[in-house]
Amino acid sequence: MDKTTTFVGQHIFAQILTLSSKNCLSPIIKKAKADRYYKSIKSWDHFVSMMFGVLSGCTSLREICISMEAMDGKLNHLGIEKAPARSTLSDANKNRSSAVFGQIYQCLYERYKPDLSDSTLPVSVREKLFIIDSTVFSLFKAVLRTSGKHAADGKKKGGIKKNTMLEASSLMPVLIQFNAAADNDQQFLKFIELPEGSYLTFDKGYNNYQQYARFTKLKIYFISRQKDNAVYKSVSEKLLNADTPDSVLKDEVIELTYKDETKKKQVLQLRRIAWWDKEEHRVYEFVTNNFELEAKTIADIYQYRWQIELFFKKLKQNCPLAYFVGDNQNAIEIQIWYSLIAILLVTVIHSTNKSKMAFSNLMTLIRIHLTNQISLKELIALHNKKRHRGKKPRGQQALFVENQPPSFW
Repeated sequence: MDKTTTFVGQHIFAQILTLSSKNCLSPIIKKAKADRYYKSIKSWDHFVSMMFGVLSGCTSLREICISMEAMDGKLNHLGIEKAPARSTLSDANKNRSSAVFGQIYQCLYERYKPDLSDSTLPVSVREKLFIIDSTVFSLFKAVLRTSGKHAADGKKKGGIKKNTMLEASSLMPVLIQFNAAADNDQQFLKFIELPEGSYLTFDKGYNNYQQYARFTKLKIYFISRQKDNAVYKSVSEKLLNADTPDSVLKDEVIELTYKDETKKKQVLQLRRIAWWDKEEHRVYEFVTNNFELEAKTIADIYQYRWQIELFFKKLKQNCPLAYFVGDNQNAIEIQIWYSLIAILLVTVIHSTNKSKMAFSNLMTLIRIHLTNQISLKELIALHNKKRHRGKKPRGQQALFVENQPPSFW
């Protein structure tokens, strides 16, 4: 048998939880008084149980509790005495405020932000850029109102919308709000508070002239697309010279009329750029309150907005959010927060170990070996070595002999 150094004294689940130790979370739990009325299941036991459910791919509370009961002898290494009962875990998801776990996520994000991957944007823009978008999770029970038309049979599933602000330098969320799927995205903009000189990009679903005026007053630069039915007046147009990229069709200053909170008419000046996308063969019309950046930089910033779509895809593909373990809004929000925490911690592991493994493959590896006493760091290092071209994995024979056709009989 081949010698191996990948076995360690801690199973993979315990190794991941070291990134969010009990001592690290205790101040948050104590400040929020999250254990004040819950004697049967403490916040840490709740945290461990739900993290196990997310990382193992469990799709129900019964699966979580039964699987943890089978970990007899390993739970004490996680700081809990026994697996919680299904009814106890259900009550905790229903009654313990989801805001506590939102605070835990924010704490862990601030702690590991320097270890997260950078983007390819210029440093001057990347460190100040934030991306906004929303995604909807369908619910089999109509817990919250969903969007869209009713089905032919009159039935309609519920839906919860997650409005998210992503920081471009880390590609991780820094602000999240949960709403009914039918709620308008524009309402999220009023919660945005960023330092002066920040950049913000979002699609035209967030179009709101009052918020555009507020961002301009706060010197927060936004980049979005203009609505097809927008009414505006052209004030001046920038002359395009030989140095201007061919993709720039028009670069002008426009005036928009809107009503403020007191219903008085106000005028707002913005910059409008008509950009020809050569790959998609279509014209994009951008609006921004930044009159200094090059038109190409404006287009690049909006194009980078696609990173938040990739994040939503990562979240939905690698966490069991097709099935929610609770049927009330608080339980659903808790499960989403735990999924975000799991994505954050695995991203830290993926980044700090410079893994060449696809993120989804790393999540699969963790799910399969979650309770095995294998060094996750060594497994990643071993995979990185095997990525060298022409090098076969140790102990594995070639399927076919070189220069010899395979025999199927």
